[in-house]
Amino acid sequence: MGLINQTDEQYYLGPDGVWDSWDENYGSYQFTSIKDIINNFIISYVGEDKIISKIRRTDVSFHAQRGIQEFSFDILPSVKSQEIEVGPALNFILPKDYVNYVKMVWVDGGGVERIIYPAIKTSNPLPILQDNNYEYLFDEQKGEVITADESVTRQRFQTTNNRSKSVDGNGFLGLNHFGRRYGLDPQHAQTNGTFYIDPISNIIYFDSSMAGRIVTLKYISDGLGTDEEMVVHKFAEEALYKYIAYAILSTRANTQEYMVARFKREMVAARRNAKLRLSNIKIEEMAQIMRGKSKQIKH
Repeated sequence: MGLINQTDEQYYLGPDGVWDSWDENYGSYQFTSIKDIINNFIISYVGEDKIISKIRRTDVSFHAQRGIQEFSFDILPSVKSQEIEVGPALNFILPKDYVNYVKMVWVDGGGVERIIYPAIKTSNPLPILQDNNYEYLFDEQKGEVITADESVTRQRFQTTNNRSKSVDGNGFLGLNHFGRRYGLDPQHAQTNGTFYIDPISNIIYFDSSMAGRIVTLKYISDGLGTDEEMVVHKFAEEALYKYIAYAILSTRANTQEYMVARFKREMVAARRNAKLRLSNIKIEEMAQIMRGKSKQIKH
């Protein structure tokens, strides 16, 4: 029996029968659901005269989800994005399924994305209130140190236009100094604005030059946020089977070491093949890029 169980009309129009109404699931054939992964693994690897004699389905489900997480960080194309307009508060709340950022960009008038670089020399420290003698203030009821709503460090970062000093990091950019400074620091040689992520509040803060701009956060998740996300690309399906088998065998007692080593090698090889397949390298596209290899590159 074939794997496609819907007609062309059902695929293109979706459940409501209306063209392009956002309920369609285009391109879903390239993925395999975690439910099918678990079922296929139990059928292929578990049972009498097989690698794993018996195992609970919950154990297979756990290792399958861990595999999706690991593959999302390293192999699977799991980059997500959010676009907002930066308001007067100059911040961007991290998405609920955020794990790490890929890059932050702002969009110019032509739709071109300009990379925003992180400000590594600032932060949002905990601001402690002091009296006129610079002694700490304490809460009368709890006896805890009283803190302010926001730090002076963050206030100064967001009220100063960092673009004016982003070329050399010291504010020396001007008509009389342009091009005269030897050895620019590449991390400061840009005027796209800066940001930093506060790991305590999980909020991204921008400098004042970003007010009113359209910014996009490109980030990675772990592939387990929703049921719809818990899928594996068919190029990486075999690698996930090998990962589950290795994870189960390596955590079970009385498993012979040569079996663990064997499946570790197979898992590593399968992951390498999956990464090569998902790299999506096309010969024609590579040839087009390499046609410029004879051009002289000036530094």
